[in-house]
Amino acid sequence: MVGREGLKTEGLDLCFDKLMVFGGTGGIGGTKMGGGGMITEWKDIPMELLLRIVSLVDDRTVIVASGVCSGWRDAICWGLTQLSLSWCKNNMNNMVLSLAPKFTKLQTLTLRQDKPQLQDNAVEVIASYCHELQDLDLSKSFKLSDSSLFAVAHGCPNLTKLNISGCSAFSDTALAYLATFCRKLKSLNLCGCVKAASDKALKAIGDNCNELQSLNLGWCEKVSDAGIMRLAYGCPDLRAVDLCGCVLITDDSVIALANNCLHLRSLGLYYCQNITDRAMYSLAHSRVNNKHEIWKSVKKNMREEEEGLINLNISQCTALTPPAVQAVCDSFPALHTCPGRHSLIISGCLSLTSVHCPCAGIQAHRAANALLHPAH
Repeated sequence: MVGREGLKTEGLDLCFDKLMVFGGTGGIGGTKMGGGGMITEWKDIPMELLLRIVSLVDDRTVIVASGVCSGWRDAICWGLTQLSLSWCKNNMNNMVLSLAPKFTKLQTLTLRQDKPQLQDNAVEVIASYCHELQDLDLSKSFKLSDSSLFAVAHGCPNLTKLNISGCSAFSDTALAYLATFCRKLKSLNLCGCVKAASDKALKAIGDNCNELQSLNLGWCEKVSDAGIMRLAYGCPDLRAVDLCGCVLITDDSVIALANNCLHLRSLGLYYCQNITDRAMYSLAHSRVNNKHEIWKSVKKNMREEEEGLINLNISQCTALTPPAVQAVCDSFPALHTCPGRHSLIISGCLSLTSVHCPCAGIQAHRAANALLHPAH
């Protein structure tokens, strides 16, 4: 509806003309409303219908629609809960400064950028007006400083999901500060936050964000066992943890996660070369040790097969041996090495090529049956 070269209203006018022709019994002259009214202009569309239309169009069109008239502006400002400005390639900062004071009911805001545009003043405006935000994506915002995290900490206490991956300027002091205010966080992406993601910050997260379920610490090279262990003790509901490239961690981190995070389903250990068989056996044994907790989950209408690891990345963990990894694979039937499923990723570990998932036995059994009972 809206061209890439600019935001235009012609598309909205065309949609209105079509609504007049096909939208009801009033014919071209107007669409008759159930209450006896007539839609003859854009401003006549009821708020409920307007918000339904807005939910079906792209975010650029929503912004155009908010400028059609004061009625539309008010309806959209009060009714809009999700917005993405990732399509904005050149002027995102000014757009945020303009829109944030209007769209105060936003719960989800995506500001991911291909090239850095956002500055602290835009995030401060968001924090000042959008107090109901639950999901905020600031990924690749290289220009942002600690001021932005301080503002979010004070203005957006209801955050459950925060993505600041690639925001390399944030410090661990600012991240620890945010954790003390945003205690409802369930998903946190810190991939590439080399300054912010430290043991100091992880201890603050473990102490305050007890509902955390997903954490990405990819390539945060300062993270060590001290931070991960504190996190495992403080966030028992962790389900997805990515430690790829965290070169300092050892078996102790994995053991802490296996023993304390009973619902762990995805674990990334790519290039964690200090991981040994001890960590693998702790994961394998956690299936048995946690059986009682799993049964309690089953009684809460959760299937047992939904519990336990369904993704494990141990690529480049060259110290591991086949028996230890096979023990993990045997303990968690959802882990697969077969083509097309690859939920157990072992690339770069030539010593592990003999590890097989249950599918290998099934395929071998079928092949044997085919030989014994050839088709006629």
